[in-house]
Amino acid sequence: MSKAISESNNSVQKIAIVGASGYAGAELVGLLSKHSHAEISHLVVSENSSSEGKLFSELHGRFQGVCDLPLKSFSQAWFDQYAADLDVVFFATPHDFSADWAQAFLDAGVKVFDLSGGFRLKDATDYPKYYGFEHADTNALAKAIYGLAEWEAETIANTNLVAVPGCYPTASLLCLKPITTNNLHVENSLVVVNGISGVSGAGRNASLATNFNEVSLKPYNILQHRHQPEISQESNVSVIFNPHLAPYKRGLLSTVTLQLKIGTTSAQVDQAFEAAYANTPLVRIVKKWPEIGNVAYTPFADVHWQYDEEKQVVVVSCAIDNVLKGASSQAMQCFNLTLGLPSEYSLINS
Repeated sequence: MSKAISESNNSVQKIAIVGASGYAGAELVGLLSKHSHAEISHLVVSENSSSEGKLFSELHGRFQGVCDLPLKSFSQAWFDQYAADLDVVFFATPHDFSADWAQAFLDAGVKVFDLSGGFRLKDATDYPKYYGFEHADTNALAKAIYGLAEWEAETIANTNLVAVPGCYPTASLLCLKPITTNNLHVENSLVVVNGISGVSGAGRNASLATNFNEVSLKPYNILQHRHQPEISQESNVSVIFNPHLAPYKRGLLSTVTLQLKIGTTSAQVDQAFEAAYANTPLVRIVKKWPEIGNVAYTPFADVHWQYDEEKQVVVVSCAIDNVLKGASSQAMQCFNLTLGLPSEYSLINS
């Protein structure tokens, strides 16, 4: 049986981060180190990782004196020895790892926050096509709650398995959902999502394709990117997703274009966004088109839109930090919600 969520509201949670050596894992360490309800007990890397045995701060020097824990190798033996003493595990791992191991942690009474794609898609048959593996646990998949914090706060608060959204879907859905949940869009019309991300979105492992000196602005994985079905699933509209890689480190921008129903007014569009984000401190409605520089290295999402009543077309843009709001700080929001805390707790000043 999983530990009752209500029992943990005022306690310090013992936490393991699996995949702690990567960008998202490192940001989690930084965020959780400052959280009054969190105690990082274990930092874990994959079996046979070259980082095993090193101090976390040797890999990420900015955390020297903040977190100097050793990186341990994940194994069945590690799980058997330590899992039962944990309250929470964060997976910043390959997608199939979380699919294989989430239920084992749940059975040990550990809440799971999965930053990979192992539980984002509800249809198990999508995993071979978009992620390259057969899903190992359809029962756990059925229980997972999608962790878009501003839109799923109540269900996140009452679950032990959270699928933290992808970076592109986070920005894209923050654009789309005020429109689609209010049924302002023309059904079955063309919905185009253009996304641009910096090179950190590809992860920490070196690759010529994401080498900073080799990258210029270019589209990639057109009509086949794994985030396309995720955006479609959570917005309840079929989208065309066009991702682009750009030569900068941090940050992501999504711009969505969609047709609205005849008679939809600018006031209705404005109201949809203002109502959606009136009480969400980490989503900022801004008065001009968002800029990467205003959100990089922060947990904020900046949203702006423009509506042409004559053409019945709305264009919405959202800028986020792909490693924070697109991964680690959103995982923290979900963690907060399961503790009965405001989602922005410890991420911004009160």
